[in-house]
Parts: sequence; structure tokens; C-alpha cells
Amino acid sequence: MDAQSSCEVVKEQRLGVMYAVLAYVLWGVLPLYWKMLDYIPTGEILAHRVFWSCVFMFGVIAVFKLWNPLKEVVVVRRKRISIFFCAIFISINWFTYIGAVNSDQLVEASFGYFITPIFSVLLAVVVLKERLNFWQGVALGLVCIGVLVMIFQYGRMPWMALVLASSFAMYGLIKKKANIDSIVGLTIETAYVTPIAILYLLVLQVTGKQSFHMAIDSTNLLLIGAGAATALPLIYFAQAAKRASLATLGFTQYLAPSISLGIGVLLFKEPFTLIHGISFGFIWCALFFYSFAKAEWMLRVRNQIFATFLRKTVAVPPIVAQQVVQPVVGQQIIVQSADSIKQIAD
Repeated sequence: MDAQSSCEVVKEQRLGVMYAVLAYVLWGVLPLYWKMLDYIPTGEILAHRVFWSCVFMFGVIAVFKLWNPLKEVVVVRRKRISIFFCAIFISINWFTYIGAVNSDQLVEASFGYFITPIFSVLLAVVVLKERLNFWQGVALGLVCIGVLVMIFQYGRMPWMALVLASSFAMYGLIKKKANIDSIVGLTIETAYVTPIAILYLLVLQVTGKQSFHMAIDSTNLLLIGAGAATALPLIYFAQAAKRASLATLGFTQYLAPSISLGIGVLLFKEPFTLIHGISFGFIWCALFFYSFAKAEWMLRVRNQIFATFLRKTVAVPPIVAQQVVQPVVGQQIIVQSADSIKQIAD
């Protein structure tokens, strides 16, 4: 690779980082937008968000000439079914998040998005039958402790956090398996649920309970703008995904819930007690282990922990312990099953 090509690659990567940061910052400040509509019922906000997002996304499809990719997805029955379920899960996620913001539960909502990556790992284990590595297991355990602490704080299950995490994790899993472009996917998803949104808005219109009127005012502009507010971060993220590394996207994803948490505590004055701090502390530790689960130095540490554990707890000689826990070139470590370890110990 010559110097000019290297410079172009670096430039593209920097542009990808910029797009990623911009996308997650916009997602992080989105609660400010929904808070300006807190006098409108959550269901009505969701209906407008779905409808205007659909309108905006078809505009994006037209501008970027993505009709062929759209047709390629629509003609495949398996992908249509996948997007249908994506539409259901993202609608649940949007409804819950808007409701959380407008009922002063943004701290709990931020908690939900912090634990989403761990829920994705759990889904991979349950649905895809993938095996947890050591650090992923540690992360999952810490999340469970964090949720238990949150239950102690609220005196109930943190339902909003759990619904947000599980719905978005399911959304991501289905979309990943279907291998659908994010812009094309959101266009079809919103198209699926737009008829329901229109029907709901017509019912509000007939019963005289609608907030949208045929006039130019702040309410109408905010409701119409919900489409752009939803789509723009996704467009920036799609550009980032083409340019930035997976590691960059993995780290920047925590910007959004961090910003939302700050908004909830500092601007909306939601309570953040010592118990909240302890609960979030467990989650942040879990995210640390999750983020570095595949880092090579973490694998070496894991190797040493297993070897030490075997030597001290089951009296396995050091040479045997090193055979049980074998470092492998790359980013994997092969650990013999518990049955094999027990046989050696015996």
C-alpha cells in the first residue's frame, strides 16, 4: 500500500469515527426532543414518529437511489418476515423509551441501554447456542448483580430497563441474522407499522383527542420532525459502519446512554442515589469485561487465572494445569470441559 492510499484509509477511518460520535451523541440527546412533547400521550407520539419516519426514510431512499436494494429485500419472503418482527420489537422499544423519558424515568432507561450489549450476548447463548467465554460470563454475572441492586432500590423489577434492553437486543439479533442494510431495514419496518399508526391517528381525530392540528405551530413541527430525529442518527451510523472499525463502534456505543444518564440527572433532576451508583458500578464493570473479552492481554490473564485456580483448589500440578488451559494463537483459548478437569483432579 503506497503513502497516498494509506492517507486515504486513515482519512476514511477518521471520518468513520466522526460519524459514529455524531450518531451516538444525537441518540444521547434525543430525550430532550421527547421531553418537549411530554404533554402529548406516548401512544400518539409513537404513531407520529412511525408515520413521519416512514415518510422521511422513503425520501432518503429516493435521494440515495436505494430502490434496488429495497426491492431485493422485499422480494425475499424470509427477509420480509424478519423485518416484520424487527418492526414489532423496535416499536416496543420506541414506545417504552418515550414513555420513560416523559414519566421521569430516564435514569432507568439509560440503565437499560447500558445492559443491552450483555443481553445480546445472552441471546446469542440461548438462541444461537453460542458458548460464553470466561469474561462474558463474568460480565453477565455482574449485570445480574446490578439488576438485583436496582430491584432493591426501586422495590420492584426495573421493567422499563429490561424491556428496552431485551427488545433492542432481539431487534439487533434478528436484523443481524437477516443481514439487511440499516437504512433499507428501517424504511420497511416503519412501512409495516405505518397503517396501524395512521389508523390510531384517525381514531384520535374522530374522537377529538388529537394533538396534531392543521396549523403551523410548535407541536406540529415537533411531531413532523420526529421522523428526521429518528432517521438522521441512523444514517450517520450507517456511514460510520462503512468506515470505522468494529472496536470503534463498540466503544462509542456507550456515548448515548452516558449522555442520556447525564441529562436525566443534571437537567431533569431525576434522583441518583448511592444505590443507583452501586448498581451502575456493577454494570460499568460488566461492560469493561465485555468490551475487552476478546483482547489478547485479557485472554492471557484468563489463562493465568484458570491455571492458578486449578493448582490451588484441586491440587493439579502446574504442568497439568498448563495443559488444561492452553493459549491459542489469535483471540481464542481452548479450555477443557469441567468433566475433563475433574478426571485430572481425581
